[in-house]
Amino acid sequence: MARKSYLFTSESVSEGHPDKVCDRISDEVVDLFFREGAAAGIDPYQIRVACETLATTNRVVIAGEVRGPRIEEDTIIQTARKAIRDIGYEQEGFHWEHAKIEVLLHSQSADIAQGVDAAGNKDEGAGDQGIMFGYACRETPELMPAPIHYAHKILRLISEARHAGTEKGLGPDSKSQVTVRYEDGKPVGVTQIVVSHQHLIEDLTSAQVRDLVEPYVRKALPDGWISKDTVWHINPTGKFYIGGPDGDCGLTGRKIIVDTYGGAAPHGGGAFSGKDPTKVDRSAAYAARYLAKNVVAAGLADRCTLQLAYAIGVAKPLSIYADLHNTGHVDTEKLEKVLMEVMNLSPRGIREHLQMNKPIYARTSSFGHFGREPDAQGGFSWEKTDLAAQLKSHFS
Repeated sequence: MARKSYLFTSESVSEGHPDKVCDRISDEVVDLFFREGAAAGIDPYQIRVACETLATTNRVVIAGEVRGPRIEEDTIIQTARKAIRDIGYEQEGFHWEHAKIEVLLHSQSADIAQGVDAAGNKDEGAGDQGIMFGYACRETPELMPAPIHYAHKILRLISEARHAGTEKGLGPDSKSQVTVRYEDGKPVGVTQIVVSHQHLIEDLTSAQVRDLVEPYVRKALPDGWISKDTVWHINPTGKFYIGGPDGDCGLTGRKIIVDTYGGAAPHGGGAFSGKDPTKVDRSAAYAARYLAKNVVAAGLADRCTLQLAYAIGVAKPLSIYADLHNTGHVDTEKLEKVLMEVMNLSPRGIREHLQMNKPIYARTSSFGHFGREPDAQGGFSWEKTDLAAQLKSHFS
C-alpha cells in the first residue's frame, strides 16, 4: 500500500547553471537548423541534429552530427554567443563576447541515416533504441508533481526579476530545492527550502542573499506552505560569487531529472536537449507526457505513468505500459490499447501530431520541459489536453 504521509524533495537549476548553458546552446543549434532549413525550402523531415556542448572557463565546444541546410561555422558561433549573452554572462571567467567557441559538427552517420530515413514502404524509424516515460498527477493545476513545480517556480520568478533589472545584484547561476510534506497523499507544506544563488557583489553574506531571494520564494509557494518550522538554507556554503562554467564545467544532458519530474516518476535515461525529434529520447518522452496528462485531464485517473519502448530504425513502439497507481477509474489494459489508437506513436506520427518540425526547442532548455504553457509559436504543444474528451468517450 502506498504511503500517505511522507516527505519528498526535488531540485531545479536556473538557465545560468553550467549544464543548462550547454542545454541552451545545443537547443539553439536545433532551432537554427529548423529556421535555416525552412528558409532554404528543405523538407523538415530531412533535418537531423544531435548536438552536444561543453562549457568551461571562457571556452565552449560544440560537437555532434547534423544534416540539413549548410550553415557557416561563424553563424553557429554567433548563435552560441547570443544565447550566452541572453542568459546574462559578462563576467571575467565566462563572457559571451570573449569566450573561445569551437564548432566540431559533422555529417550524420550513413549507417544511422539508412535506419531512420523513410524509404519506399518503410516509415521513418526511431533514431535510437530506448525507453521513455511520461507522468501526470493532480498535485498542481499543471498536472505536475508539486516539489519540482515549485522548485522551478522559485528560480523562474528570480530569473524574471533579474532580466527585468529588478535584482541587479544576482547572477545567472542558481539552484533551488524544496522538501514537500504530504498528508493523506496530498502536498500541504514545505519543511526545507534550499536556494543557492550566485551574487555579483563579492562580499554579500548569506543573510543578505536571503533578503534578496526570500520574497520570490514566498511568492512561488502556496499560502500557508511556509511555517515557523520551515528550515531555510540560503547559500549554505557562505559565498557564491564565481558561478556558471567558470566555477564548474557544464555538459549537455546532465540535468534529466530537473528536466522531467524531479524524481517523482521514472526516467528512461536519455537527455532531451540538442536532439531533433527523430530522436525518441526527446519526442517519445514528450508524447508520453502528453498522453499521461490527457489521461489525468480526462478524469480517467488521478496519477498516470506511461512507458514507451523503441528500437532503432523501427517506426512503431515495441510496447506501451500504463500504471494508474491505484487511482484509475478504467481498465488499464484497455487504456493501453486506446492510447495506441488515438495517437500515432511512430517518430513521424509524433512529429505530425505535436507539430514538432519548428524552432521551438531553446525555450525548453531551462525550468523544465513539462508543466509549461503551450505558446502561440507551437512550443510545449505536448502540454495540451486536447485529447481528453476523445479519451473519455472511449470509456463512457
